[in-house]
Amino acid sequence: MTFPWPATGTRIEDLPTPLPVIDEDRLAANITRAQAYIEQSGKTFRPHIKTHKIPAVARQQVDAGAKGINCQKVTEAEVFADAGFEDILITFNILGTSKLARLKTLHEKIRALKVTVDSEATLTGLAATFDAERPLSVLVECDTGGKRCGVQTPQAATTLAQSIDAQPGLHFAGILTYPAVGGAQEVENFIVETVKQLKAQGLDCPIRSNGGSPDFYSAHLVPSATEHRAGTYVYNDRSMVRAGHCKIGDIAMYILATVVSRPAENRAVLDCGSKALTSDLLGFSDFGTIEGFEAARIVSLSEEHAVVDLSDCKVDFPAIGSMVRVIPNHTCVVSNLFDRMVFHRNGIVTRVEDVAARGAVW
Repeated sequence: MTFPWPATGTRIEDLPTPLPVIDEDRLAANITRAQAYIEQSGKTFRPHIKTHKIPAVARQQVDAGAKGINCQKVTEAEVFADAGFEDILITFNILGTSKLARLKTLHEKIRALKVTVDSEATLTGLAATFDAERPLSVLVECDTGGKRCGVQTPQAATTLAQSIDAQPGLHFAGILTYPAVGGAQEVENFIVETVKQLKAQGLDCPIRSNGGSPDFYSAHLVPSATEHRAGTYVYNDRSMVRAGHCKIGDIAMYILATVVSRPAENRAVLDCGSKALTSDLLGFSDFGTIEGFEAARIVSLSEEHAVVDLSDCKVDFPAIGSMVRVIPNHTCVVSNLFDRMVFHRNGIVTRVEDVAARGAVW
């Protein structure tokens, strides 16, 4: 059965729940504010589309001044290439025959595809796939304290860059990092030393890509970076408020939910379980904030139920059948839970967009 998505002009109070909705004005303001900040910092901006996975939202970001987009997986990039985006950076080690074959097809389709590597093993697969007729641009990923992927030293970055440069089917395009929160100085030091070593080997480093939403408004503290990547800012969420990057009034996404049970005096149950709210805690002790009832704590999620502890709630919590708004801990994961996203202005539906890259995780 096809779900009857709401028509333009529908009141959000009349929507079925659980359902995330996006505030158009907050969305636009977030895009404008972030773009202005990065430009003032003297860098180009490459938004990470994994937050929304919607080509129309990416188009808003590019129209505001962003230079290309950042994808995480090949299938994500395919969706956005099909939507007309030409400048795409994939920030993930791409391994395996099937993925490399699709990467080559994607490269033949768009003009400015770039990927990252942090090992000779990943590099070997790329080198065997691409040729001098149409070289692929490759960046070296560097670990500047985030302790995820990345080479560990400027010397290792230089050595891997030399290996890239030696391959006729590859073009060394620069370096990239996803740093730890508060690690701006470490990033700057790593970039400066790496560029110095690359120069000594006769290699230019045109792209020096820094990234991350948790430290977004510290991008200016890394003057040697040429671009910044971030995604969460477009919607914002509870974690971004905690980080000091936005206020509650800047959060563009919240999840509409209905109170479906009040089984005990200090307990309520909502219909937004783990299939609607992310189970990511991100350091919080609960699973989201209920707007207007901040002392009520969502203490557990099962697939369809969110259990709310009302012990510390000093105001009357809504009765069974009432609708509430939940601010998620992590908005990016919520996007991947729904086929479509409903947008509104002042509580009136303005559009419904397919989450086109939903499930594009390889």
